[in-house]
Amino acid sequence: MSEGGGGDRFPQWSIQETRDLLMIRGELDSTFMETKRNKPLWEVVSAKMKERGYNRSVEQCKSKWKNILTRYKGYETIEEEGMRQQFPFYKELQAIFTNRMQRILWMEAEGIPSESNKRGMWFLSDEEDENEDRLVEKANYSGKKKQKAIESSTSSRGNSDNTNNGTINNLKEVLEEYMKRQMDIEMQWMKRYDAKEEERRMKEMEWRQTMETLEKERIMLDKQWREREEQRRKREEARIEKRDSLITTLLEKLRSQGL
Repeated sequence: MSEGGGGDRFPQWSIQETRDLLMIRGELDSTFMETKRNKPLWEVVSAKMKERGYNRSVEQCKSKWKNILTRYKGYETIEEEGMRQQFPFYKELQAIFTNRMQRILWMEAEGIPSESNKRGMWFLSDEEDENEDRLVEKANYSGKKKQKAIESSTSSRGNSDNTNNGTINNLKEVLEEYMKRQMDIEMQWMKRYDAKEEERRMKEMEWRQTMETLEKERIMLDKQWREREEQRRKREEARIEKRDSLITTLLEKLRSQGL
């Protein structure tokens, strides 16, 4: 499968260019979820890409977005840590889907009606990949049973207030579990970071001690060299003084003999 898809074979998408596309698409995600006519929005995406120096058409941007979602879906059976290593855009998609769910939860809690609520919480536009709803669930939910419960509650949404409240409670529960999992991952990362930092600190301490020892040895050697040099100078001065004294004595003796 061509990574860019369709008309973006030449030139290929770079990692940074793809990240910029995801950032722009993420900024417009709420608008994408509120309207059925997404072509003008993709024109905005294309224009913003051009502002960043990328000459990408509407179709190229949309095709790249769908291609990334398809690739992401291909990793859905992999553990989260493995996906982070193998899929370079995991963090960007995770942020988009997490923000989407938090936004909808807030709207539900505040009782704010919206077009996206009428169309269903995970509804995607006609131009989006039909499998994106599963990708959102992959990004935010753990466990097949909770996914089925959420799908069931969202499909029956609007039938009664009790069903609506149940959906909100389920989503809040899933969000809390997701946040707990993220905190666990962060705690594990912090422990590894602290261990690495302690190891670095110990090595730095050993290095400083070694440098201090070498500095002391250098100072001692320098002192010994100065002492030897001072002794040599004194010996040289004594030898010169003795030689001058001998020459003076010899000259005086020659004068006394009238020579």
